[in-house]
Amino acid sequence: MTKQDLANYGQSTINAGSKSFAKAAMLFDRETGHSVKLLYAWCRHCDDEIDGQTLGRGLLILSKTEQIQSLQSLETQTADAFAKNPCAHPAFSALAYVAEKHNISEHHAHELLRGFALDVADSRFETIDDTLNYCYHVAGVVGIMMAQIMGVTDKPTLLRACDLGIAFQLTNIARDVMDDIAIGRCYLPQQWLKTAGMNESDISLSEYRTVLHALVQDLLKVADNYYASAHYGIAHLPMRSAWAIASALLIYRDIGVQIKTATDNAWLTRAHTSKAKKISLIGQGYLIATQAKLLERNREEPPRIGLWTKMH
Repeated sequence: MTKQDLANYGQSTINAGSKSFAKAAMLFDRETGHSVKLLYAWCRHCDDEIDGQTLGRGLLILSKTEQIQSLQSLETQTADAFAKNPCAHPAFSALAYVAEKHNISEHHAHELLRGFALDVADSRFETIDDTLNYCYHVAGVVGIMMAQIMGVTDKPTLLRACDLGIAFQLTNIARDVMDDIAIGRCYLPQQWLKTAGMNESDISLSEYRTVLHALVQDLLKVADNYYASAHYGIAHLPMRSAWAIASALLIYRDIGVQIKTATDNAWLTRAHTSKAKKISLIGQGYLIATQAKLLERNREEPPRIGLWTKMH
């Protein structure tokens, strides 16, 4: 595929797959935005293959055998992409391009696939650390790879990028808790459910909605700790990237705010940030990025005390 073919593929994928991230991605410089969209396209393709979806939509129920076969195929095709022998699907040409251009580690790519393996295995998560481990695999490691595209090489800033990915995924879990349980998945810690006097089967019942909302608020409080940590990485990004990431942080965090304020009605409709609100948050993102670049680089950053960590 030509670079323009890849660019068209990346743009169309992000436009259809994530309106929130697509808006923020417009703020990157041309070359960084090109690579960010290509990495997103590969991640989206892998997720779709496991879930039987197209660009995050629809649902084709796959048998366990089909899921395992899809995962094995993704692992092989990903390895081939790093060996500079990508298969015909553009997602793997995209991965091969990004990996070579930005020195992305094959280990990180396979860490994402290990997260999907947890879904294939119908994993349950006993503690909040178990949930955070899942979030690392399916989103935190994506944050690391995205930061590498933006030129980040130091471990402290990569950890902040990982924190942002984890925060995004915790927000996803809070937003999609009802949809997930409908297909037999539960990412809330089992210990939390037990303490609240709930079983997984209770999540979809209206009489437990108040209890469920309280649990999700606790999850979003955890997410807020990771959003706060991620904020300190913004100063170490190029200005256009800092603006894009600050805006993405605000846009995604707003979904959690909506869930908190909607109380028991949080899942009557899918929480999303309106176009007008996104524009406003992008403006705020510019101010945050500017302040970070002018002031925070010279400030001592607080340690990540109490935050879950797994990065090689």
